[in-house]
Amino acid sequence: MRIVLASTFVPFVKGGARFIVEWLEQKLIAHGHEVERFYFPFVETPDDLLTQTAALRLVDLTQACDRLIAFRPPAHVLRHPHKFLWFIHHIRAYYDLWDSEYAPPHTPSEEALRAALHQMDRTALGEAQGLFTNSGVVSGRIAKFNGLASTPLYPPIFEPERFRCEGYGDEVVMVCRLEAHKRQMLLVEAMAHTQSGVRLRLCGRGSSDGYGRDLAAAVERLGLRDKVILEDRWISEDEKADRLAGALATVYAPKDEDSYGYPSLEAAHSQKAVLTTTDAGGVLELVQDGRNGFVCDPEPMAIAERLDRLFKDRALAQQMGQANARRIAELNIDWDHVVEVLTA
Repeated sequence: MRIVLASTFVPFVKGGARFIVEWLEQKLIAHGHEVERFYFPFVETPDDLLTQTAALRLVDLTQACDRLIAFRPPAHVLRHPHKFLWFIHHIRAYYDLWDSEYAPPHTPSEEALRAALHQMDRTALGEAQGLFTNSGVVSGRIAKFNGLASTPLYPPIFEPERFRCEGYGDEVVMVCRLEAHKRQMLLVEAMAHTQSGVRLRLCGRGSSDGYGRDLAAAVERLGLRDKVILEDRWISEDEKADRLAGALATVYAPKDEDSYGYPSLEAAHSQKAVLTTTDAGGVLELVQDGRNGFVCDPEPMAIAERLDRLFKDRALAQQMGQANARRIAELNIDWDHVVEVLTA
């Protein structure tokens, strides 16, 4: 089958939104399909949303391929009679974040823009022959806001065999982009309340330098230089596997994440427990409190207590880590399954 994969991206920002496309491309090719991958630059500024979306709507890929698979909006408005969507999130400021601090002012023009986006999404999502999402959270938003049914299709990581377990040391590791909504600052604040020898390693690079500087300043202000290691740079896949291999556990506590996040899945392949929070969103589809990790309130004291507990009970850390590895099979997180579904 000749398949086009189409998505959008923010220039010079790398992360899971690109990985899901590029890894699927390689798996489809390995299964004998011909694949072309298209990226369209897209920035979610209110003045440009509709014009950028209208430009993509004019693109008809009917003659280009047998099947179109689209991902990040507004790639879902592209036209093809056999359009499948692996939809990873809405433009959230106009959906579930509309009444939050992340939304634009509720002016008449913004209200009109929101209404236009909702109508456009209902139409474009409704055109799909197969409508899949990366989590139950996103499927729930589509049902609530667009009135459509969709099926969660959990994204695997590309080379799970590179991840391994080499024991349970002193460090709790978090590897992801340094961004405010990933809440590394909450973890730094939690470390100020720990009573054990547990250490925190934060690895990753942000879309700007400001948040990394704020984290470094907080480490100094709280006197945590011996307890918190900050690697403010891009971490390769091999480096990531090395840091997770000997970790005590991992922590991933973003604010209302769209899916479980690759850091949680990488932890599972490394046989590490995941510490997360009650408001982490899709992470809670993977992590079950007390079984393969901890789910606690997003408060520094609550997080510190769980970190100390894991440090003091390595047998528990190992037990949870092994349960996390088994969780992958329970949720059928597998590339063969993904390819079968998207090419059926």
